[in-house]
Amino acid sequence: MFDIAFSELLIIGVVALVVIGPERLPKVARTAGQWLGRLNRYVSQVKQDIDRDIKLEELRKMQQDMKDTAQRYEILAKDSVREVEETVAQETGEISKVMQAMSATDGGLTMKEWDKSKEAEVAAALPEEPAALVDKPVTPESAPAASPDGKAV
Repeated sequence: MFDIAFSELLIIGVVALVVIGPERLPKVARTAGQWLGRLNRYVSQVKQDIDRDIKLEELRKMQQDMKDTAQRYEILAKDSVREVEETVAQETGEISKVMQAMSATDGGLTMKEWDKSKEAEVAAALPEEPAALVDKPVTPESAPAASPDGKAV
């Protein structure tokens, strides 16, 4: 910080001894040392506060960058989903057109058969209703078969 040589410190010490006197010099040196210690602590605390504020600002900037990146990826994901949905809709339409063309030719499924197969796929994808399971009567044909030892097979 300051560039003071040993000879300059020696001159300051001699002048202080002459001006202050030998009785009060130790007390003045102790007080000056305490003041310098307080000043050093204050300066180091200010440095720590500045470092903490800089790190906090960096963290806030990093957090904002992460939020921006997450938003960009969210937008990309939504666009991708929309593109996939459009592609699936186009392909489904083309399959329907092909099925209609095939129904006009010999050996192809008729449109009614195609619609029935689509309905069957949809029905298979839906879970059965619990009420439908309760209302079904148990017949001997639908009951589980029992082995001779009484256990169900």
